Amino acid sequence: MRDASDIRPAPTATYAFPPGGLPDQRQDPEGRAIFTTAYAVIPADTMRDIVTSFLPGWVHARAWILARPLSGFAETFAQYAVELAPGGGSNAPEPDHDAQAVIFVAHGQARLTLGRDTYDLRPGSYAYIPASAVWTIFNIGDEPCGFHWIRKRYRKVRGISPPEARITHDDDVTPVPMPDTDGVWATQRFVDPLDLRHDFHVNIVTFRPGGRIPFAETHVMEHGLYVLQGEADYLLNDTWVHVGPGDFMWLRAFCPQACIAKGSEPFRYLLYKDVNRHPELSL
Repeated sequence: MRDASDIRPAPTATYAFPPGGLPDQRQDPEGRAIFTTAYAVIPADTMRDIVTSFLPGWVHARAWILARPLSGFAETFAQYAVELAPGGGSNAPEPDHDAQAVIFVAHGQARLTLGRDTYDLRPGSYAYIPASAVWTIFNIGDEPCGFHWIRKRYRKVRGISPPEARITHDDDVTPVPMPDTDGVWATQRFVDPLDLRHDFHVNIVTFRPGGRIPFAETHVMEHGLYVLQGEADYLLNDTWVHVGPGDFMWLRAFCPQACIAKGSEPFRYLLYKDVNRHPELSL
C-alpha cells in the first residue's frame, strides 16, 4: 500500500499553460477541437495569440477565456488562463461583486493583495478569494506570469456564513488516495469537502501511469478540467479522446466521463466542480 509520500507530486511537477504564438503556415488546420451538446475539448494548440481577450481594468495582460456560462450547456462558472507581462496586472480585477474566485499559478511570480494582506505567489500557488473581497494582482517578476482564474457567483445559504480566503500551495496539500486504488488515483483537495460554506471546489487530480477511473462517472456537477501534466485517454459521453498538457475539457452536468492515464509520468489536471447546493428549480 502506498503512503502519502508515494503519491505526493514529484519535484519535476509541471503546470501547463496556453502556448500562444501562431502555428506555421504549413500546418494542417484540421485539429482536435470538439464542441458537442454534452462536452467541449479545447486543445492547447488552439490557444493562440489571436484568440486572447483584453480585459477592462487590466494592464499588460491578456486572457484565454476557456469557459463561460452558456444557456443549455455548462452554466455555473467561467474559466480563464491569464498571462501578465512584467508589471502587468489589475487594481480592480473582478467586475462582479458576487463573484468568488480561485487562482492557480502555472509559471512566473505574482503578488496578490487581499484586503490588507499581501501574498507572493509562485508556480503551484493556490488562492481562494471570497465574493466581495477587495484584491489586486500583479506580476512582480522579470518574465511573464501565467495563472488559471476560475470565477463563480456565490450562492448564499441562510444560516451558513461565507468562507474566508485561503492561500496555500500544491506542495502543502497532501494527496488523498481514492479507496481501493493503492494510491494510483488521488486528489488534492484545497478546501475541506465537508465544509458546506463552499459551493465549488477546485482540486488537483493525479493518476499514476495506468491508473484509471474504472467506471463512467455520471453526475450533476459541471466540470472544467485543465490538464497540467501528462497524458490520458479520456471518455467524454460516448467518445474516447486523447488529451495532454494544456488541453481543456468542459463538461455539462450528467456527461459520462472516465479516463486511463498513459505515458511515463503522472497525469494531473486542475478540476472545477460545483458542489454543496440544492439544484435551482427554476431558471
